[in-house]
Amino acid sequence: MTDRARTFYLTTPIYYVNDRPHLGHAYTTILADTMARYRRLAGDDVWFLTGTDEHGDKIAQAAAKAGITPQQLADRNSAAFRDAWRQLGIEYSDYIRTTEARHTTVVQAILQKLWDAGEIYLGKYGGHYCFGCERFYTEKEIVDGKCPDHQTPLTWIEEENYFFKMSKYQAWLIETVERQPDLIRPERYRNEILGFLREPLQDLSISRPKSRLTWGIPLPFDDTYVTYVWFDALINYVSALGGPGAPRFERYWPHAQHVIAKDIVKPHAIYWPCMLKAAGIDLYRHLNVHGYWTLGGRKISKSVGNLVEALALKDKYGNDAFRYFVLREMVFGLDADFSEEALVSRLNADLANDLGNLVARVTTLIANVGGGSVPATEGRFARGGEAAFGGDLKGDFEKSRGNVDAAMEEFAFHRALAAIWDFIGAVNRYVDTTQPWARPSNDMARGQRDHALYHLGQSLWCLGLVLEPFLPEAARKIRHALGHTGDPKLGDAEWGRLAPGTRVQKLSGLFPRIEAKDQSDLTYGATRTSRRPPAGQSGPAVLATIDDFSKVDLRVAEVLTAEPVPKSKKLLKLTVSLGSEQRTLVAGIAEHYAPADLVGKKVVVVANLEPAQLMGIESNGMVLAGSTEGKLAVLTLDRDLPPGTKIT
Repeated sequence: MTDRARTFYLTTPIYYVNDRPHLGHAYTTILADTMARYRRLAGDDVWFLTGTDEHGDKIAQAAAKAGITPQQLADRNSAAFRDAWRQLGIEYSDYIRTTEARHTTVVQAILQKLWDAGEIYLGKYGGHYCFGCERFYTEKEIVDGKCPDHQTPLTWIEEENYFFKMSKYQAWLIETVERQPDLIRPERYRNEILGFLREPLQDLSISRPKSRLTWGIPLPFDDTYVTYVWFDALINYVSALGGPGAPRFERYWPHAQHVIAKDIVKPHAIYWPCMLKAAGIDLYRHLNVHGYWTLGGRKISKSVGNLVEALALKDKYGNDAFRYFVLREMVFGLDADFSEEALVSRLNADLANDLGNLVARVTTLIANVGGGSVPATEGRFARGGEAAFGGDLKGDFEKSRGNVDAAMEEFAFHRALAAIWDFIGAVNRYVDTTQPWARPSNDMARGQRDHALYHLGQSLWCLGLVLEPFLPEAARKIRHALGHTGDPKLGDAEWGRLAPGTRVQKLSGLFPRIEAKDQSDLTYGATRTSRRPPAGQSGPAVLATIDDFSKVDLRVAEVLTAEPVPKSKKLLKLTVSLGSEQRTLVAGIAEHYAPADLVGKKVVVVANLEPAQLMGIESNGMVLAGSTEGKLAVLTLDRDLPPGTKIT
């Protein structure tokens, strides 16, 4: 992204208040919030709009069923959406309600303008109507006599209504969509709209008689009718800015982009452009369309009876983990299947193991090995301004950053996160290659260690900034660990911005690992398999003498680094300090502890075991742990003792 500030106006759909928010609403809003945060981080002038749609048949029917007025229902459920977005940490600029006077004023002004221009006429229409969609369906669209979306029987309605001359804009719309290939994206939805426009476009019914529906905005030229939902709801994108001529409208509307789900692509890609054209308002820049979340292959929605409490998982696993999953799991524009198991898998693999473990390793290494502050690096370890010892992390980050920018331009959130995780992988490999925990044998080795710690610190600094739109809470913790407390700016994500001498705090447990529900027996430690006592015994099967015990050398060890052993679900590779030396241990505790939870912890180890080879790694010791009924806990101290202290 360029350094030049750009103006950016982004909207979600306004959500219907006949029921409470669910995963579908949350996903769209998280997408928009992530994009708005990203653009703000880049220094752009951003206006992010969301809100609620509060008129129509469904609201009136739901209110009558609940024994309250439509306004009371709208107030209650609109507040529920606000509260959900507050809990999710959504940072919108404005929240529009279609029952607000500011919206009514703009809607009636546009309707009056179209009426005066002859764009609206009174006519009679009969058709198959879906109360769930609040629209008529043509014979071609009906599936087995039912609404294709809600799969419910349609109602035949014949009445006199006002119509918008939408058909006169068909040729213009086709030419516009063909001339602007990225107007509707991804391309699959552009092609869908062009396919629909091959058939003659019908005029659009824009009203309902008050004899059938009173809950709506009265037509300014005939108060015996109220405005039809789309000619009310869609105008929110304009009314929230004050309407044509208002300073905020003139500032932001030329840069408008909408984010919607694919079920409302037709109103946004056909009705709305024609409405704007007729009203003399410029078209939006992009219509960004995402797919459905499915459960067992079916769309998650209340109307088809399979709405799950997926949104509640944010409380169980945290906002960042929930946010990461929905952004990373769904390819923008395609459908994705939701499950708690998939969320936990992403959390454990990507957040706990990759990111959380990296942050814990680097901050602990700088704190323990680097003296608690970022060391300086010397030119003799660099080549052409890039890291030569251990790899080119600066180049890796610049490549990742470029890929993130390109992906975000296309609303490809999954690609942006994949690019960031490519960099996280490179940094983890850099730690393994440089091994900065090793005791330096000479000045050259000491210089290489400091060089590695310097570049690892720069890596965390950059991650703490580029992760802000995606994982705002975790990114903030990373920045704070590096002493950064001001407002984040993407322009600060540059190598060298973390000054040598900056104090670094240890940060572990950024994303605690979620334990599996069904756990099998593990190898507890490096070289021994846990043994159960014979049936009927609750204690050890073999008695030991004091002489036997004296042969075991138990020591306090501080865990410096922890990482999963490739191709093993049970083993972790630990680097521990015994005071005068560092050792590598392999422990079978991966299903009980996230690596980040162990870094900085003082544990008890058997220090005089013969080395053992486990998964190709030489283990020099064994971590002590206790277990019962599938639960395991490593032995720790209730008081602080220095590494290497002998346990007696």
